[in-house]
Amino acid sequence: MTPPPIDKHRARRAFERAAPGYDAAAVLQREIADRLLERLDYVRLEPRRVLDLGAGTGYALDALRRRYRRARLIALDFAQPMLLHARRRGSWLRRPLCVCGDAERLPLADGAFDLIVSNTTFQWCNDLDAAFTECLRVLAPGGLLMFTTFGPDTLKELRADWSSVDGYSHVSPFADMHDVGDALVRARFADPVMDTERLTVTYTRLRDLMRDLKGIGAHNATAERPRGLTGPRRLAALESAYEHRRREGRLPASYEVVYGHAWAPQQKPMAGGIAVPVSAIGRVGGRVGSRQGA
Repeated sequence: MTPPPIDKHRARRAFERAAPGYDAAAVLQREIADRLLERLDYVRLEPRRVLDLGAGTGYALDALRRRYRRARLIALDFAQPMLLHARRRGSWLRRPLCVCGDAERLPLADGAFDLIVSNTTFQWCNDLDAAFTECLRVLAPGGLLMFTTFGPDTLKELRADWSSVDGYSHVSPFADMHDVGDALVRARFADPVMDTERLTVTYTRLRDLMRDLKGIGAHNATAERPRGLTGPRRLAALESAYEHRRREGRLPASYEVVYGHAWAPQQKPMAGGIAVPVSAIGRVGGRVGSRQGA
């Protein structure tokens, strides 16, 4: 049997360890979240319940609360320590509900949400079809899924230069925008819309990029990753290979951001599964530049 691209257990442990310092390192993730949430300006929707899927420490929750003051906000993440930070968002009377769960198997009731927002989460799913099917299941008819994920040009420099050092996988695989859109169609979402944007973060040293990736929990969780620690010789070889990319004293790291949104049809098939009603959810105790892409 072919192993899954992502070792979910390893990925979860990495995010758990990163939780205390995540907000300090997640500059890019916050920028992408802001750009995603701006797109809600063009949507007519008054949701009663909003799910932040892959909420992390809950950065998007504050903006969602300001935008939808009457909505009940639910934060879901597969790393419980992240949710310990997310639960502190908002006023003490209006804390978000928090639930620990996996996007590929949501422990939530059918039709419970009018809006799902998900920022840079679906790239950690091994079965995107399953994740989108679950999103459709928990959306009410006419509900909206709006999300970002990363495309295949993400960290292309790091991927290419690692390949010149050894034959192992060091960068997670990322789905093409068209494949993500096809998965939405297979899940029976209506009117899917996809587009991409390319961002470049620059660094003085390659080790600063590696530190940022570690700080947000984006460790190498691929099944084909090398076992054991990365030795100083291999790291020095990587740094040497990356140096030829230096421009104006800075080293680039590319990110292909995939934006998508789609609607739950007014009449949709409902799948079974383990579900928890929303009412039963307890509280879980560098510089950036951009250019538009097609």
